[in-house]
Amino acid sequence: MDQNRLALLALHFVPGIGDFLVRQLVSYCGTAEDVFKLPKGKLLKIPNVGESTYRAIKSGDPFRQAEEEIKRAQRQDTQIIFYLDSNYPQRLKQFEDSPTLLYLKGNADLNTTKTVGIVGTRQATTYGKEMVEKLIEDLKPYQPLIISGLAYGIDIHAHKQAIIQGLPTLGVMGSGMDVIYPSLHKDTANKMLDNGGLATENAFGTKPDAHNFPARNRIIAGLSDALIVVEAAEKGGALITAEIANNYNKDVFAIPGAIGQTYSAGCNKLIKINKAHLLTNAKDIEYIMNWTVSSNSIESEALQLDLNLFDPDEQIVVSILKEKKSPVMIDELSRKTSLPPSTLASLLLTLEFKNVVRSLPGKMYRLNKI
Repeated sequence: MDQNRLALLALHFVPGIGDFLVRQLVSYCGTAEDVFKLPKGKLLKIPNVGESTYRAIKSGDPFRQAEEEIKRAQRQDTQIIFYLDSNYPQRLKQFEDSPTLLYLKGNADLNTTKTVGIVGTRQATTYGKEMVEKLIEDLKPYQPLIISGLAYGIDIHAHKQAIIQGLPTLGVMGSGMDVIYPSLHKDTANKMLDNGGLATENAFGTKPDAHNFPARNRIIAGLSDALIVVEAAEKGGALITAEIANNYNKDVFAIPGAIGQTYSAGCNKLIKINKAHLLTNAKDIEYIMNWTVSSNSIESEALQLDLNLFDPDEQIVVSILKEKKSPVMIDELSRKTSLPPSTLASLLLTLEFKNVVRSLPGKMYRLNKI
Protein backbone atom coordinates (compact mmCIF):
# COMPACT_ATOMS: atom_id res chain seq x y z
CA MET A 1 0.00 0.00 0.00
CA ASP A 2 1.45 3.42 -0.94
CA GLN A 3 1.89 6.16 1.65
CA ASN A 4 -1.25 8.05 0.72
CA ARG A 5 -3.42 4.94 1.07
CA LEU A 6 -1.70 4.16 4.35
CA ALA A 7 -2.44 7.72 5.49
CA LEU A 8 -6.08 7.38 4.43
CA LEU A 9 -6.41 4.22 6.48
CA ALA A 10 -4.61 5.90 9.38
CA LEU A 11 -7.23 8.67 9.44
CA HIS A 12 -9.81 6.03 10.36
CA PHE A 13 -7.85 5.24 13.51
CA VAL A 14 -7.77 8.83 14.75
CA PRO A 15 -10.17 9.03 17.74
CA GLY A 16 -13.15 11.28 17.13
CA ILE A 17 -12.85 11.29 13.34
CA GLY A 18 -15.83 9.84 11.49
CA ASP A 19 -16.65 9.46 7.81
CA PHE A 20 -17.75 13.07 7.39
CA LEU A 21 -14.58 14.51 8.89
CA VAL A 22 -12.37 12.12 6.90
CA ARG A 23 -13.87 13.49 3.69
CA GLN A 24 -13.60 17.05 4.94
CA LEU A 25 -9.94 16.73 5.92
CA VAL A 26 -8.97 15.17 2.59
CA SER A 27 -10.96 17.82 0.74
CA TYR A 28 -9.27 20.68 2.63
CA CYS A 29 -5.75 19.26 2.42
CA GLY A 30 -5.80 17.64 -1.02
CA THR A 31 -4.61 14.17 0.08
CA ALA A 32 -4.74 12.09 3.23
CA GLU A 33 -0.96 12.21 3.43
CA ASP A 34 -1.08 16.01 3.50
CA VAL A 35 -3.44 15.93 6.50
CA PHE A 36 -0.63 14.53 8.63
CA LYS A 37 1.88 17.08 7.26
CA LEU A 38 -0.25 20.17 7.81
CA PRO A 39 1.06 22.64 10.46
CA LYS A 40 -0.92 22.99 13.67
CA GLY A 41 -2.23 26.48 12.89
CA LYS A 42 -3.71 25.46 9.56
CA LEU A 43 -5.07 22.15 10.86
CA LEU A 44 -6.92 23.86 13.70
CA LYS A 45 -8.62 26.20 11.23
CA ILE A 46 -10.42 23.24 9.64
CA PRO A 47 -13.99 22.99 11.04
CA ASN A 48 -14.49 20.29 13.69
CA VAL A 49 -10.75 19.93 14.37
CA GLY A 50 -9.78 20.80 17.94
CA GLU A 51 -6.71 20.35 20.13
CA SER A 52 -7.46 16.73 21.01
CA THR A 53 -7.97 15.77 17.37
CA TYR A 54 -4.77 17.60 16.40
CA ARG A 55 -2.78 15.72 19.07
CA ALA A 56 -4.25 12.38 17.95
CA ILE A 57 -3.34 13.09 14.33
CA LYS A 58 0.25 13.96 15.24
CA SER A 59 0.76 11.14 17.75
CA GLY A 60 1.92 8.51 15.28
CA ASP A 61 -0.45 5.90 16.74
CA PRO A 62 -2.88 5.99 13.76
CA PHE A 63 -0.07 5.00 11.37
CA ARG A 64 1.05 2.12 13.58
CA GLN A 65 -2.54 0.87 13.80
CA ALA A 66 -2.97 1.23 10.03
CA GLU A 67 0.16 -0.81 9.35
CA GLU A 68 -1.11 -3.59 11.63
CA GLU A 69 -4.52 -3.45 9.94
CA ILE A 70 -2.93 -3.97 6.53
CA LYS A 71 -1.11 -7.05 7.82
CA ARG A 72 -4.37 -8.43 9.21
CA ALA A 73 -6.13 -7.80 5.90
CA GLN A 74 -3.41 -9.68 4.04
CA ARG A 75 -3.64 -12.63 6.44
CA GLN A 76 -7.44 -12.63 6.14
CA ASP A 77 -7.38 -12.31 2.33
CA THR A 78 -9.45 -9.13 2.66
CA GLN A 79 -9.50 -6.06 0.44
CA ILE A 80 -9.66 -2.56 1.90
CA ILE A 81 -11.60 -0.29 -0.48
CA PHE A 82 -11.57 3.48 0.01
CA TYR A 83 -14.24 5.91 -1.16
CA LEU A 84 -11.76 7.39 -3.64
CA ASP A 85 -11.08 4.01 -5.31
CA SER A 86 -12.56 3.15 -8.69
CA ASN A 87 -14.00 -0.12 -7.39
CA TYR A 88 -15.77 1.55 -4.47
CA PRO A 89 -19.56 0.95 -4.87
CA GLN A 90 -20.99 3.65 -7.13
CA ARG A 91 -24.35 3.22 -5.41
CA LEU A 92 -22.88 4.47 -2.13
CA LYS A 93 -20.96 7.46 -3.46
CA GLN A 94 -24.03 9.70 -3.67
CA PHE A 95 -24.82 9.52 0.06
CA GLU A 96 -23.19 11.85 2.58
CA ASP A 97 -23.23 9.25 5.34
CA SER A 98 -21.77 6.40 3.30
CA PRO A 99 -18.66 4.69 4.70
CA THR A 100 -15.30 6.06 3.62
CA LEU A 101 -13.85 2.56 3.53
CA LEU A 102 -15.12 -0.97 3.18
CA TYR A 103 -13.48 -4.28 4.01
CA LEU A 104 -14.43 -6.86 1.39
CA LYS A 105 -13.77 -10.59 1.40
CA GLY A 106 -14.77 -12.87 -1.47
CA ASN A 107 -15.42 -12.08 -5.11
CA ALA A 108 -18.60 -9.98 -4.94
CA ASP A 109 -18.98 -7.32 -7.64
CA LEU A 110 -20.28 -4.33 -5.69
CA ASN A 111 -20.96 -2.50 -8.95
CA THR A 112 -22.94 -5.28 -10.59
CA THR A 113 -25.97 -4.39 -12.74
CA LYS A 114 -28.76 -5.50 -10.37
CA THR A 115 -28.86 -5.74 -6.59
CA VAL A 116 -31.62 -6.84 -4.24
CA GLY A 117 -31.55 -6.40 -0.47
CA ILE A 118 -33.66 -8.82 1.56
CA VAL A 119 -34.29 -8.12 5.24
CA GLY A 120 -36.73 -9.20 7.89
CA THR A 121 -37.30 -10.47 11.39
CA ARG A 122 -34.93 -12.78 13.22
CA GLN A 123 -38.03 -14.77 14.23
CA ALA A 124 -38.84 -15.92 10.70
CA THR A 125 -41.98 -18.01 10.31
CA THR A 126 -42.54 -20.85 7.88
CA TYR A 127 -44.49 -18.42 5.70
CA GLY A 128 -41.61 -15.95 5.66
CA LYS A 129 -39.07 -18.62 4.75
CA GLU A 130 -41.29 -19.95 1.95
CA MET A 131 -41.67 -16.43 0.55
CA VAL A 132 -37.88 -15.99 0.55
CA GLU A 133 -37.40 -19.32 -1.23
CA LYS A 134 -39.97 -18.55 -3.91
CA LEU A 135 -38.78 -14.99 -4.40
CA ILE A 136 -35.10 -15.87 -4.83
CA GLU A 137 -35.93 -18.75 -7.13
CA ASP A 138 -38.01 -16.41 -9.31
CA LEU A 139 -35.27 -13.75 -9.26
CA LYS A 140 -32.70 -16.15 -10.69
CA PRO A 141 -33.22 -15.18 -14.38
CA TYR A 142 -32.34 -11.57 -13.51
CA GLN A 143 -29.07 -12.62 -11.84
CA PRO A 144 -29.03 -9.96 -9.07
CA LEU A 145 -26.61 -9.77 -6.18
CA ILE A 146 -28.60 -10.75 -3.08
CA ILE A 147 -27.66 -8.57 -0.10
CA SER A 148 -28.55 -9.14 3.55
CA GLY A 149 -27.09 -8.92 7.04
CA LEU A 150 -26.12 -12.51 7.94
CA ALA A 151 -28.45 -12.34 10.96
CA TYR A 152 -30.80 -15.03 12.25
CA GLY A 153 -34.14 -15.51 10.51
CA ILE A 154 -34.91 -13.93 7.15
CA ASP A 155 -31.34 -12.70 6.56
CA ILE A 156 -29.54 -16.03 6.77
CA HIS A 157 -32.36 -17.78 4.91
CA ALA A 158 -31.92 -15.33 2.03
CA HIS A 159 -28.18 -16.03 1.90
CA LYS A 160 -28.72 -19.80 1.96
CA GLN A 161 -31.34 -19.70 -0.77
CA ALA A 162 -29.10 -17.52 -2.94
CA ILE A 163 -26.38 -20.16 -2.59
CA ILE A 164 -28.84 -22.90 -3.54
CA GLN A 165 -29.98 -20.95 -6.61
CA GLY A 166 -26.43 -20.10 -7.67
CA LEU A 167 -26.92 -16.35 -7.17
CA PRO A 168 -24.13 -14.20 -5.73
CA THR A 169 -24.86 -13.06 -2.20
CA LEU A 170 -23.24 -10.46 0.04
CA GLY A 171 -23.41 -10.37 3.82
CA VAL A 172 -22.97 -6.90 5.34
CA MET A 173 -21.74 -7.24 8.91
CA GLY A 174 -21.91 -5.10 12.03
CA SER A 175 -18.57 -6.45 13.27
CA GLY A 176 -14.99 -6.84 12.10
CA MET A 177 -14.25 -9.19 9.20
CA ASP A 178 -12.69 -11.65 11.63
CA VAL A 179 -15.73 -11.68 13.93
CA ILE A 180 -18.54 -13.59 12.21
CA TYR A 181 -21.77 -12.94 14.07
CA PRO A 182 -23.64 -15.01 14.90
CA SER A 183 -20.88 -17.64 14.97
CA LEU A 184 -23.46 -20.28 14.06
CA HIS A 185 -23.44 -18.81 10.53
CA LYS A 186 -19.71 -19.25 9.89
CA ASP A 187 -20.21 -22.19 7.52
CA THR A 188 -22.70 -20.25 5.40
CA ALA A 189 -20.43 -17.19 5.46
CA ASN A 190 -17.54 -19.29 4.15
CA LYS A 191 -19.70 -20.70 1.35
CA MET A 192 -20.68 -17.18 0.35
CA LEU A 193 -17.05 -16.36 -0.41
CA ASP A 194 -17.18 -18.60 -3.50
CA ASN A 195 -19.93 -16.53 -5.13
CA GLY A 196 -20.35 -13.20 -3.36
CA GLY A 197 -18.74 -12.45 -0.05
CA LEU A 198 -18.72 -10.42 3.14
CA ALA A 199 -18.42 -6.67 3.66
CA THR A 200 -18.03 -4.41 6.67
CA GLU A 201 -16.87 -0.90 7.51
CA ASN A 202 -15.53 -2.02 10.88
CA ALA A 203 -11.89 -2.65 11.72
CA PHE A 204 -10.65 -6.13 12.52
CA GLY A 205 -11.55 -7.20 16.02
CA THR A 206 -14.68 -5.02 16.22
CA LYS A 207 -17.32 -6.79 18.29
CA PRO A 208 -20.98 -6.94 17.17
CA ASP A 209 -22.12 -4.19 19.52
CA ALA A 210 -25.71 -2.97 19.19
CA HIS A 211 -24.84 0.48 17.83
CA ASN A 212 -23.04 -1.08 14.84
CA PHE A 213 -26.19 -2.57 13.34
CA PRO A 214 -28.15 0.57 12.41
CA ALA A 215 -24.93 1.73 10.72
CA ARG A 216 -24.71 -1.65 8.97
CA ASN A 217 -28.30 -1.24 7.80
CA ARG A 218 -27.50 1.97 5.89
CA ILE A 219 -24.94 0.04 3.83
CA ILE A 220 -27.50 -2.64 2.95
CA ALA A 221 -30.00 0.06 1.98
CA GLY A 222 -27.45 2.02 -0.03
CA LEU A 223 -26.18 -1.00 -1.97
CA SER A 224 -29.67 -2.25 -2.86
CA ASP A 225 -31.52 -1.19 -6.01
CA ALA A 226 -34.59 -2.86 -4.54
CA LEU A 227 -34.98 -3.47 -0.81
CA ILE A 228 -37.45 -6.19 0.16
CA VAL A 229 -38.90 -6.55 3.65
CA VAL A 230 -40.21 -10.10 3.97
CA GLU A 231 -41.42 -10.22 7.57
CA ALA A 232 -41.16 -7.59 10.31
CA ALA A 233 -42.80 -6.58 13.54
CA GLU A 234 -43.94 -2.97 13.97
CA LYS A 235 -40.48 -2.05 15.29
CA GLY A 236 -37.08 -3.49 14.51
CA GLY A 237 -34.00 -3.43 12.33
CA ALA A 238 -35.81 -4.32 9.11
CA LEU A 239 -38.04 -1.24 9.39
CA ILE A 240 -35.01 0.91 10.16
CA THR A 241 -33.41 -0.36 6.96
CA ALA A 242 -36.62 0.35 5.03
CA GLU A 243 -36.73 3.89 6.43
CA ILE A 244 -33.13 4.52 5.40
CA ALA A 245 -33.83 3.09 1.93
CA ASN A 246 -36.82 5.43 1.56
CA ASN A 247 -34.63 8.37 2.58
CA TYR A 248 -32.14 7.28 -0.07
CA ASN A 249 -34.98 7.26 -2.66
CA LYS A 250 -34.62 3.52 -3.14
CA ASP A 251 -37.49 1.28 -4.19
CA VAL A 252 -38.78 -0.54 -1.12
CA PHE A 253 -41.01 -3.62 -1.36
CA ALA A 254 -42.89 -5.49 1.36
CA ILE A 255 -44.55 -8.89 1.32
CA PRO A 256 -48.00 -8.67 2.91
CA GLY A 257 -49.07 -11.03 5.68
CA ALA A 258 -52.11 -12.03 7.64
CA ILE A 259 -53.78 -9.35 9.76
CA GLY A 260 -53.03 -9.84 13.43
CA GLN A 261 -49.78 -11.73 12.88
CA THR A 262 -46.91 -10.12 14.82
CA TYR A 263 -44.32 -10.49 12.08
CA SER A 264 -46.62 -9.30 9.32
CA ALA A 265 -47.53 -6.06 11.09
CA GLY A 266 -44.43 -4.17 9.95
CA CYS A 267 -44.80 -5.13 6.29
CA ASN A 268 -48.51 -4.38 6.25
CA LYS A 269 -47.87 -0.97 7.82
CA LEU A 270 -45.19 -0.09 5.23
CA ILE A 271 -47.66 -0.88 2.46
CA LYS A 272 -50.51 0.95 4.21
CA ILE A 273 -48.57 4.21 4.62
CA ASN A 274 -47.14 4.01 1.09
CA LYS A 275 -43.56 3.41 2.17
CA ALA A 276 -43.29 0.13 0.29
CA HIS A 277 -44.62 -1.39 -2.91
CA LEU A 278 -46.88 -4.40 -2.43
CA LEU A 279 -44.85 -7.46 -3.41
CA THR A 280 -46.47 -10.75 -4.34
CA ASN A 281 -43.86 -12.16 -6.74
CA ALA A 282 -40.74 -11.29 -8.72
CA LYS A 283 -42.83 -9.88 -11.58
CA ASP A 284 -43.75 -6.96 -9.31
CA ILE A 285 -40.04 -6.14 -9.01
CA GLU A 286 -39.57 -6.51 -12.76
CA TYR A 287 -42.41 -4.06 -13.37
CA ILE A 288 -41.37 -1.40 -10.84
CA MET A 289 -37.63 -1.65 -11.56
CA ASN A 290 -38.12 -1.96 -15.31
CA TRP A 291 -35.90 -5.02 -15.38
CA THR A 292 -35.86 -7.22 -18.45
CA VAL A 293 -34.92 -10.82 -19.03
CA SER A 294 -35.03 -12.94 -22.15
CA SER A 295 -38.39 -14.66 -22.45
CA ASN A 296 -36.59 -17.86 -23.34
CA SER A 297 -33.99 -17.68 -20.58
CA ILE A 298 -35.59 -20.27 -18.33
CA GLU A 299 -36.34 -22.63 -21.20
CA SER A 300 -32.80 -22.26 -22.52
CA GLU A 301 -31.46 -23.21 -19.08
CA ALA A 302 -33.47 -26.40 -19.27
CA LEU A 303 -32.06 -27.18 -22.70
CA GLN A 304 -28.56 -26.78 -21.30
CA LEU A 305 -29.01 -29.76 -18.98
CA ASP A 306 -26.50 -32.27 -20.34
CA LEU A 307 -27.73 -35.76 -19.47
CA ASN A 308 -24.22 -37.12 -19.93
CA LEU A 309 -23.28 -35.39 -16.67
CA PHE A 310 -25.56 -37.75 -14.71
CA ASP A 311 -25.48 -41.40 -13.70
CA PRO A 312 -27.82 -43.74 -15.66
CA ASP A 313 -30.54 -43.74 -12.96
CA GLU A 314 -30.24 -39.95 -12.56
CA GLN A 315 -30.63 -39.56 -16.32
CA ILE A 316 -33.95 -41.41 -16.19
CA VAL A 317 -35.32 -39.18 -13.41
CA VAL A 318 -34.12 -35.96 -15.04
CA SER A 319 -35.59 -37.00 -18.39
CA ILE A 320 -38.99 -37.68 -16.81
CA LEU A 321 -39.06 -34.36 -14.97
CA LYS A 322 -37.85 -32.49 -18.04
CA GLU A 323 -40.58 -34.04 -20.19
CA LYS A 324 -43.36 -33.37 -17.68
CA LYS A 325 -42.42 -29.68 -17.07
CA SER A 326 -44.58 -29.80 -13.95
CA PRO A 327 -44.22 -31.26 -10.44
CA VAL A 328 -44.28 -35.07 -10.27
CA MET A 329 -45.20 -37.14 -7.22
CA ILE A 330 -42.58 -39.54 -5.93
CA ASP A 331 -45.00 -42.46 -6.41
CA GLU A 332 -45.26 -41.65 -10.12
CA LEU A 333 -41.49 -41.37 -10.40
CA SER A 334 -41.15 -44.75 -8.69
CA ARG A 335 -43.54 -46.36 -11.17
CA LYS A 336 -41.90 -44.81 -14.22
CA THR A 337 -38.33 -45.52 -13.13
CA SER A 338 -39.00 -48.95 -11.58
CA LEU A 339 -36.59 -47.94 -8.83
CA PRO A 340 -37.19 -49.01 -5.21
CA PRO A 341 -38.51 -46.09 -3.09
CA SER A 342 -35.39 -46.06 -0.89
CA THR A 343 -33.07 -45.90 -3.92
CA LEU A 344 -35.21 -43.21 -5.56
CA ALA A 345 -35.32 -41.10 -2.38
CA SER A 346 -31.53 -41.20 -2.11
CA LEU A 347 -31.15 -40.35 -5.79
CA LEU A 348 -33.54 -37.38 -5.54
CA LEU A 349 -31.65 -36.07 -2.51
CA THR A 350 -28.40 -36.23 -4.48
CA LEU A 351 -30.01 -34.30 -7.34
CA GLU A 352 -31.25 -31.70 -4.84
CA PHE A 353 -27.70 -31.22 -3.58
CA LYS A 354 -26.63 -30.73 -7.20
CA ASN A 355 -29.29 -27.99 -7.47
CA VAL A 356 -30.98 -29.88 -10.31
CA VAL A 357 -34.16 -31.04 -8.57
CA ARG A 358 -36.41 -29.16 -6.14
CA SER A 359 -38.49 -30.87 -3.45
CA LEU A 360 -42.05 -29.54 -3.06
CA PRO A 361 -44.75 -30.12 -0.44
CA GLY A 362 -46.68 -33.36 -0.84
CA LYS A 363 -43.62 -35.40 -1.86
CA MET A 364 -43.56 -33.79 -5.29
CA TYR A 365 -40.49 -32.91 -7.34
CA ARG A 366 -39.59 -30.80 -10.31
CA LEU A 367 -36.49 -29.60 -12.11
CA ASN A 368 -34.93 -26.42 -10.79
CA LYS A 369 -34.15 -25.34 -14.32
CA ILE A 370 -37.68 -25.03 -15.68
